[in-house]
Amino acid sequence: MIEISALAFRNRGFACLILLLIPSFLLADEPIWKPVLQGNANDWPAWRGPEGTGVALAKTAPTKWNEQENIAWETSLEGWGDSTPAIVGEHVFVTLQNESNELRLIRLNAETGEIDRNILVDQAETPRTAPKRKTQKFHNLHNLASPSPVVSGNYVVAHFGNGTLATYTLDGEKVWQHNLQQEFGEYSIWWGHANSPVVYDGLVISVCMQDSLSDLQDEPAKSYLVAHDLKTGAQRWMTMRMTGAPAEEADAYTTPLLLKKDGKTQLVVMGGNTLDAYDPATGKQLWFLPGLVGGRTVTGPIVADGKVFTTRGMRKPLLSVKLDGNQGELTEDAIEWEVDKSTPDTPSPVYANGMLFTVTDDGIAHCYRAEDGELLWRERLGGNFKASPIVAAGNVYYLNIDGKCTVVAAKDSFELVAENELKDTTIASPAVAGGKLFLRGKAKLYCIGK
Repeated sequence: MIEISALAFRNRGFACLILLLIPSFLLADEPIWKPVLQGNANDWPAWRGPEGTGVALAKTAPTKWNEQENIAWETSLEGWGDSTPAIVGEHVFVTLQNESNELRLIRLNAETGEIDRNILVDQAETPRTAPKRKTQKFHNLHNLASPSPVVSGNYVVAHFGNGTLATYTLDGEKVWQHNLQQEFGEYSIWWGHANSPVVYDGLVISVCMQDSLSDLQDEPAKSYLVAHDLKTGAQRWMTMRMTGAPAEEADAYTTPLLLKKDGKTQLVVMGGNTLDAYDPATGKQLWFLPGLVGGRTVTGPIVADGKVFTTRGMRKPLLSVKLDGNQGELTEDAIEWEVDKSTPDTPSPVYANGMLFTVTDDGIAHCYRAEDGELLWRERLGGNFKASPIVAAGNVYYLNIDGKCTVVAAKDSFELVAENELKDTTIASPAVAGGKLFLRGKAKLYCIGK
């Protein structure tokens, strides 16, 4: 760190000039909480991209394509899942479940689409029938391959809805494997476990948020966060997260979000009618905002401008929570604004240029001013949506379940850039890496852009 004494420069203009010449990495961290960059900015190493917010940091991304044009490659995967691909350098990683109920981690060449690793991780059947509130019963739209893989350094972590958590080297060598259901109890989440892991400073952090069944049995089902050593698989910490939310309101399918300020990192979690944060190194809870009553939570939180934006479950209000020295239990004063109507049930929000972009499950896109929640525009896109929108190269990408992707300028008035369509079922959220767009359909994985 370079320190410049005010006494050293009596000319303020000269002092300001010197400060401008100092590289940004030598200055103090940003004064507000910001998302943590995970890996290379040009990659898409995990669910919702390099910062976990659905924003591609790459400078370019294709905006127009169809079945015959601007498709670099398309590859049949011989199995399906709703996990988003993780793309790092020349590798694309994706998980799937096939007709033989094999849970596989696939590695493809990012340039050619050729499958060069096809790893059998485990074998399990997707529960489709179950007693109400006793065990998980998967929704028909997904299977055991819904959690997205995450790449960190020379390792790739795969997680599946049967509880299997495994780490491999980038070359496909198995490092370690656990099963969280076997170790911590069967999942009781109503519609099938789908939370993706995150990696922080050599730790693989997994979250389980589910119906406690406390009114049905003496020992409640656990909701928790757990961290394993990335290289060895040893458990480093475990923190219970029993929010008291009843029945399905305790269920959450969200992925934690890493934030950083002044050299300190927080892990933000949304679900069980509660928004809270933890020290990712120890699992200690730092602050919590209870009383966000809604229902089971699918939409994950994002952060921008020092605020967390999230949606209460079951299409309840979209809200903005300020991050300013939060500690302990927060009150409603932490909520800066709420939007009560036409909020998404499944797709997470995305931020760009001071605005928040959302899409409802029935296809109505909204743009809000992030500062105060004012609606700037509203447009019906058509179709039904499960994939979360992403932002890339100044545009918002909205992908519906029928393969139609509507590209809209990230502006305060609706401006259609392009409408594109593939003949496939698209539940997984898009990814952008190396100037190309990756769309995962039920039949194929597509790389768009030449």
